[in-house]
Amino acid sequence: MKAATIIGILLVVLGIVGFAVGGITVSHQKKDVDLGPVQISHKEHNTMPIPPILAGISLIAGVGLIIVGTRSK
Repeated sequence: MKAATIIGILLVVLGIVGFAVGGITVSHQKKDVDLGPVQISHKEHNTMPIPPILAGISLIAGVGLIIVGTRSK
């Protein structure tokens, strides 16, 4: 399999995930209090949205790379 085809497949998957999910959520554990054996912490969730225009561009570019990768010799 050629590099263009592999990158194209990855871009198509990223585009589909961008449309389906709409973003990537990341969780961080933060310490609030640390007093010897007593520790108080909380989880913080941050969402990084993927704009639909980027998902569409990724999908179109991925399909283009798959076509180019399969046609070239």
